[in-house]
Amino acid sequence: MQIGVVYPQTELRGDPAAVRLIGRAVEDLGFDYLLAYDHVLGVVHADRARQLTGPYTEHDPFHDPFVMFAYLAGITERIQFATGVLVLPQRQTALVARQAADVDLLSGGRLRLGVGIGWNHVEYEALGEDFGTRGARQEEQIELLRRLFTEPVVDFSGRFDRIDRASLVPKPARSIPIWLGGSSEAAFDRAARLADGFIFIGGGIEHTVETWKRLQERVHALGRPVEDFGAEYVSLSQGGIGPLATEIDAWREAGGTHLSVVTMRLGLDSADAHIDYLVSVAGALGTAKPD
Repeated sequence: MQIGVVYPQTELRGDPAAVRLIGRAVEDLGFDYLLAYDHVLGVVHADRARQLTGPYTEHDPFHDPFVMFAYLAGITERIQFATGVLVLPQRQTALVARQAADVDLLSGGRLRLGVGIGWNHVEYEALGEDFGTRGARQEEQIELLRRLFTEPVVDFSGRFDRIDRASLVPKPARSIPIWLGGSSEAAFDRAARLADGFIFIGGGIEHTVETWKRLQERVHALGRPVEDFGAEYVSLSQGGIGPLATEIDAWREAGGTHLSVVTMRLGLDSADAHIDYLVSVAGALGTAKPD
């Protein structure tokens, strides 16, 4: 099972130096990958007829995952990168294909593309996309992305996208893995049919293990090999390293393939403080590589 780290960008005030420090530390400490959340805009929640339900506001900083990973690809050699999750339907499909392909090429095949539908209708409006059709659009986008990654020329006419005999050049050296994230039955159904894996964020380890078992049953019922379907648990445990180690053991026992360590909301107020916590995690879990 691979163990990664979520980039703690909401607590680092958009500090560009923190990107380098955290990225290099994740690699030096022996973790397998760095995962980044995605928001294009921070939005005011107050005084809206249509209320926003998500946790982030105009005060929470986010770097663009593709830009951040392209930078980190140049100063790391081993760690993988995962979007967890990119709000795919608010973005242009062909542009996502170009950006993802370049990150994968420049990093030597280290990108995993986690996608979801999001919760912020203000972002969708600002980016010129329809919030109400985001689930259906995501399904079409996944098919189109895979074709752009692999086919010499794509001729595609869908409900949302039209590509008239065009090519993505250069292509990635492989079809970039596409994972889904979310918590709804629609997300689980979509993942069982279309995705290479699923990203479970929070919810507690016991609940997530049960949900993972049900998702495996859906994958199997569709005739897909369960052993080829990945599962990531993003641990929001705030009880320290002991409870985190317990969650890792439980997730490994359940057949999980990836687990991300979250250092946010632990009272850590600097990049160095986050790194110090990761040093403790690496030491406790034995991820640290010898010099």
